Amino acid sequence: MIFDVFNGDADGICALQQLRLADPLESALVTGIKRDIKLLEKITPEPGDSVTVLDVSMEKNKAALIQMLEKGISVTYFDHHMAGDIPEYPNLDVHIDTAPNVCTSLLVNGYLKGKFLAWAVTGAFGDNLYDSAIRAAKPLALSQIELDALRELGTCINYNGYGASIDDLFYAPDDLFRKVHPYENPLDFIAADPAFEVLKNGYADDLNQAGTLKPEIEEQSVAMFVMPDEKWARRISGVFANQLAREHPARAHALLTEKPDGSFLVSVRSPLENKAGADKLCSQFPTGGGRQAAAGINQLESASLESFVNAFRATYSAA
Repeated sequence: MIFDVFNGDADGICALQQLRLADPLESALVTGIKRDIKLLEKITPEPGDSVTVLDVSMEKNKAALIQMLEKGISVTYFDHHMAGDIPEYPNLDVHIDTAPNVCTSLLVNGYLKGKFLAWAVTGAFGDNLYDSAIRAAKPLALSQIELDALRELGTCINYNGYGASIDDLFYAPDDLFRKVHPYENPLDFIAADPAFEVLKNGYADDLNQAGTLKPEIEEQSVAMFVMPDEKWARRISGVFANQLAREHPARAHALLTEKPDGSFLVSVRSPLENKAGADKLCSQFPTGGGRQAAAGINQLESASLESFVNAFRATYSAA
């Protein structure tokens, strides 16, 4: 059996899209909401099986990965998050780059030598790597309208991955992958599949509600917003943070979404002018992690809120 394990955001979906367009085959799709990253624990491959992992932190899946490797299972790993110490096994093929201007879709694009570049550009836009996406897109010679369409698609696919559960999303990520998969050109998906309009309209509605929020903290180097325990807030939190980062490139942003138990779901974006620190900041707290430019905490207890605010300020006030 072949397992495709991928993050449920735009980068994970667009990375897998490229690989499976290049190498079409039937596989078991293993994914979840964007914050559901301990995905290797969900499968029990047997010797002779193979596993491809895309846009999922190796550091957070190390124990399950090593168990697979010890059983002789072949694993191919593409990612740009903190990896920790990478195990050395002959049956592990690693493609990891944690540079802040790289995403998994761009890594797969390099591996495939640009064969499905438009999907890599879409994934980079979805990961808020606008400059990287625009640079990568140059060989495509797209019009500005076409480039804007890929940006909007990437944003909408990424938006669909956020939520506390699959019930918060418009489409389960594996279903959304199945919808995009027939299309070699993402512009054809935009034109032909009604899912794009569903996501586009949902994104616009949720973003309008987010625009009414006032920051709890607004300083020269940092800003923090607290969002209510509502489906729309959980869906928009990540892409709203991306938008704030673009609008205020010298400022770091934290979005805290209230959870029913009084804790918070946290999204952090480093300043676009200095894409560093988010991973180390969030990793100070249980359930935290991510990459240098963007990271999060799945459950920040209310008792730790002051400590988080202090650490947030300390990370970026001195940057």
